[in-house]
Amino acid sequence: MAVAEPFTVALPKLRGRNRPQFEMLRRIGWLDRAALIAFVLVTLVAIFAKVLAPHSASATPGDPFLAPGHGGFLLGTDDVGRDIFSRVLLGIQSTWLSSLLVIGSGVLFGGLIGLVAGATGGWVDTILMRFTDIFLALPGPVLAISIVDALGPSLWHTLIAVMVVWWPLYSRIVRGEVRALASRPHMEAARLAGAGRLRLMFRHLLPGAVPSTLVAASLDVSALLITLSSLSFLGLGAPAPAPELGAMSARGITYLIEHWWVPVIPALAVFVVAVVANLAGDGARDLLGDR
Repeated sequence: MAVAEPFTVALPKLRGRNRPQFEMLRRIGWLDRAALIAFVLVTLVAIFAKVLAPHSASATPGDPFLAPGHGGFLLGTDDVGRDIFSRVLLGIQSTWLSSLLVIGSGVLFGGLIGLVAGATGGWVDTILMRFTDIFLALPGPVLAISIVDALGPSLWHTLIAVMVVWWPLYSRIVRGEVRALASRPHMEAARLAGAGRLRLMFRHLLPGAVPSTLVAASLDVSALLITLSSLSFLGLGAPAPAPELGAMSARGITYLIEHWWVPVIPALAVFVVAVVANLAGDGARDLLGDR
């Protein structure tokens, strides 16, 4: 009995200690969990697309216009005999990772501007927010199309064009969160304790703005996927034969009646990954919304 007693006392403590680790996931429903898992899976597929793809993007291993399931090609072949399954995987890699890159750069650049503006206040806040308002007032898609048209069609030019117009929202979000946190009692306590401006910004203010920014960024992935695919559909992405989903659908639109899979399957891929991103954004909002 003397040996068993410590275990009966320690066991509830261990259970209680482990509960907070799973508390966040318990708050969301099964659909949100599935969406977050699907988001991770799509990201892994995008990262390892070249390993998963049976053929390269430009290889022509089959006859033209093989229907899905024929000749050993899961999603068929296009007008020159390229494997559509391989090209869709590589297209997801290009579009998905490009979206994450644009959002990451927008969060870093816009978040830094919002953090400095909200933490500093005064004329610095006024100048930075008016600078942000200028970009918010610009018609984003039109400006992006103009930049790509001036620089020439390529994936990097498209990303640069979208990056230019995608950061102001994050700047506004971070600035608003920082201004709200700056008046909290713990900030006054940190100032009285002798914390410097940089420590106040990055140690006490920035962490409070992270949840709202991550929620906005996760909800933006779907919109950015559609934007990049639309620019690619208009011929403003990487030139042929680059495997971009929007461009693949645009080039195959003339075969829609007789060989529907050539334009439809890339478009369905855009739809699927956009739905996954949108549902995962909702899951992230439920997961982090009250933190």
